[in-house]
Formats: sequence, C-alpha cells, structure tokens
Amino acid sequence: MKPYLPTLCLLAAVLYLGVQALTGERGLLGAAERDALLDRREAQLDALTEQRRDLEVRVRYLRSESLSRDLLEERARAVLGFADPRDYVIRVSAPTHQAVSTTRS
Repeated sequence: MKPYLPTLCLLAAVLYLGVQALTGERGLLGAAERDALLDRREAQLDALTEQRRDLEVRVRYLRSESLSRDLLEERARAVLGFADPRDYVIRVSAPTHQAVSTTRS
C-alpha cells in the first residue's frame, strides 16, 4: 500500500481542485451569475453617475456667483411646502394596493 499512497494523495488533490474549478465561488458554473451581478452593478453605477451629474448642476446654480433665482425659489418651496398664491396646487395621493388591483381586473 505504501507505493500507492503518494499517487492516491495526488489523485485526491486533483479531484478536489477539479471540483472547486467547476463549482467553487469563482468556478466555471458560476460565470452566468457573476455576469448578471456585473450587469446589475453597472446599471446601478450609471444611475448614480447620472444622479451625481444632476446634483452637481443644481449645486452650480445655487452658488452665489451664478445663482439661479428660479431654482432657489423652487427648492425653497419644495423644502418649506409653500406655494405662491397665484399657483394652482394639485395634490395627488399614491393609489393604494387594493385600488390598483381592482383596476387591473
């Protein structure tokens, strides 16, 4: 049995590494899942990049050297919840789950 012991250990190691290469965390069978995760993360990055650009533009317009009165007034009204007396305010509530399900039926 002694001459076969190193061969048996090498065979077990190759078998273990082969199984890990197929089914492990970075194995061949997990490639589709990793690709899907990468696609989700790239979409999330694109959304965050667009949001950052929008915020940078808004900040640029709120600086004292290039202050946009319209944007300042809009933000003040949104934050404080006020409206100009000449404005028409239409309050819209979100539909409830039950109302949405009955309209679809």
